[in-house]
Amino acid sequence: MQLTPTIGLEIHVELKTKTKMFCGCLNDPDEKHPNINICPICMGYPGVLPVINKEAIKNVLKTGKALQGNPPTGGSQFDRKNYFYPDLPKGYQISQYKYPLVEGGELNGVKIRRIHLEEDAGKLLHQTEGSSVDFNRAGIPLMELVTEPDITSGKDAKDFCEEFQLILRYLDVSPADMEKGQMRCEVNISLNMGTKVEIKNLNSFRAVEKGIDYEIERQTGILSAKGGKGEEIRQETRGWDENKEQTFSQRGKEEAHDYRYFPEPDLPAINLAELNLSGFAIPELPTQKRGRFKGEFGLKDEQIEILVRDKKLSDFFEAVVSETKIEKGKTDSVELIFNYLSSDLTGLMNEKYLNWEEVIINPHSFGELMAMISKKEISSRAAKDVLRIMLETGKEPNVIVKEENLEQISDAEFIKEIIKKIIEKNPKAATDYKKGKGESIQFLIGQTMRETKGKINPEALRKILSDYLSD
Repeated sequence: MQLTPTIGLEIHVELKTKTKMFCGCLNDPDEKHPNINICPICMGYPGVLPVINKEAIKNVLKTGKALQGNPPTGGSQFDRKNYFYPDLPKGYQISQYKYPLVEGGELNGVKIRRIHLEEDAGKLLHQTEGSSVDFNRAGIPLMELVTEPDITSGKDAKDFCEEFQLILRYLDVSPADMEKGQMRCEVNISLNMGTKVEIKNLNSFRAVEKGIDYEIERQTGILSAKGGKGEEIRQETRGWDENKEQTFSQRGKEEAHDYRYFPEPDLPAINLAELNLSGFAIPELPTQKRGRFKGEFGLKDEQIEILVRDKKLSDFFEAVVSETKIEKGKTDSVELIFNYLSSDLTGLMNEKYLNWEEVIINPHSFGELMAMISKKEISSRAAKDVLRIMLETGKEPNVIVKEENLEQISDAEFIKEIIKKIIEKNPKAATDYKKGKGESIQFLIGQTMRETKGKINPEALRKILSDYLSD
């Protein structure tokens, strides 16, 4: 039985602002002490009046512009979404329904229906002895993007979410960390445009893909039973069990009319022209950066993706390339920088649990190290040691090389003298090489490198050693 999935996404994003959506409380959902960043407004006390956060509106409009959406011609307004839940202090949520801030748009071939703005709820904390509520998060600006049901697979949904997260970070409107709840994804899925099921609690890109794939399989099984005359799909909200990798029933699915939306009486309609927000600039986005990196640096697609997916890494990479004054088309130098950044430096950062804000190496110093490697002033082995010391001390690479006596030996006659000593100690390896056992030269190279503490270029050493043994 051929069944076609129809999938739409609802993605919530906590916006990066100083204060909450409708009051002056600090926007700090990571605050360790519960119920510190609260006030009568975000707690919904009688008689208080909310005030719209202009920065939050700006962030939504920036996102909409980056996704090719448009503000509605008739303006925008807030509505009350009425439902009761313990983490909702007002007993309703200030949201948007009929008149969102952004309409239309597109990403990864998926059409976007709307992007609107609302306030976040609090956080329920469940312990053995009972449950409590932390309202620090209540009232934080929450952007919601709703797609059209254009997605047909779990992988496409995951790809959409990953690219959207990148755009949010490039725009600097949200860290969009799914593990911290700064970006949350809900899926609406049906087969052959039938009954719609919602999946909540998808807190990773992997969960988005796996949850959709499981639900497609589950619904297909139900509809295909008894020769295609199986049970009907129940309209419901389902959760995701990460351990079992299965969805599970939570409750019946609400419809829009269940929330009894009506215009928020304490907030005026939003006249976007009066807010004077049309002049903000959109930075270079991931798609544009991919194209530019391809043209300017000639990197492979997978290398470009590594850089694009970490904006701070790609910014550092560009700064190093600029500092080392690499001519256009010199791909060897660019590859050298990429390899040391993406492997050696990031590896040391992971080892020491450092983020980019804590790295004390500047692009100029890193570029100097790359130049020393390129000019064969130090060996690649020595370069790794220099990089580690740079990360630990912030010293310049040339200073470290002198202090640690790491200059590469390039004098051919001096190298021959060392080779002579190594062969005197290991005559059998030299004899074996002359008899045609080519692998013996590798042993002699290793012994020479050990004797000189890795201060000879291995390629140069191989040639000099090979010539010496052939005489």
